[in-house]
Amino acid sequence: MTAGAGLGLVAAAGCWNLLRSARRRRLRLADRIAPYVSEHYAPRVAEPAWSQAVREGARRLGGSISVRRRLAALGDEGAVEQFRVEQLTWAGAGLLLALLLCGLAAARGAQLSPGVVLLLAAVCTAGSALARDRRLSAQVSRREERMLAELPAVAEMLALSVGAGEGVTGALERVSRIARGDLAGELRRTLADARAGTPVVDALTQMAARSSVPALSRFVDGIAVAVERGTPLADVLRAQAGDVREERRRALLAIGGRKEIAMLFPVVFLVLPVTVVFALYPGFANLSLAVA
Repeated sequence: MTAGAGLGLVAAAGCWNLLRSARRRRLRLADRIAPYVSEHYAPRVAEPAWSQAVREGARRLGGSISVRRRLAALGDEGAVEQFRVEQLTWAGAGLLLALLLCGLAAARGAQLSPGVVLLLAAVCTAGSALARDRRLSAQVSRREERMLAELPAVAEMLALSVGAGEGVTGALERVSRIARGDLAGELRRTLADARAGTPVVDALTQMAARSSVPALSRFVDGIAVAVERGTPLADVLRAQAGDVREERRRALLAIGGRKEIAMLFPVVFLVLPVTVVFALYPGFANLSLAVA
């Protein structure tokens, strides 16, 4: 009786495994054509588990379009998956920090509920991943500020080169060879695109599209209009440099106005009350002594 029941159980388990295997063996179109395509397709068919985890994390963190655009602004295109790996690493570090804090609290005798531990772990993990994203945005902002600061000098050098008889490509080559900085690096990248067959104006337009600096977009538009319509390019470049300097001056005046207003807070709430106290305290002390 027992032997029969055991044999029946083994037979049922075998039939169940056969059914599951038959269901899993249902091939997709990609699986059928994978052996006949080139070897470049093989890594995508047999994708590592780590890459799948990175892609799933990227999907849950909001996609890669914004990350790709910001990495392109930093001159590091095609590194989205590497950025997601770094983001997951930061998230793991945040989780370890949360567990360490909980362990220290437990060692000191604190009673932590599982809900508090899970909440702290979730906050530290998500905060670390978002901190890596914010760091990327801060890197892009600092780079664009440096490019904006370098733009007037680069425009003046381009105007001098064009005025000396150089063409647009020759002027860009000369300036990119002489100048240093982020904008000069973008010009070298633009020249590499132009040597690869892209028209110079299109390469400059792509350079402006990679950044979100309005002055750089206007600078490129001015060059494109001057090249297409035959306008004297040196005058256009000098006018662009003057416009950028004027915009920077207005921005500095606006920043100075905001800083001036911010300086009123410590004066009003710290310095002025202390001054009033020092001015009135002796009089109140003498009045108290006179009353006594």
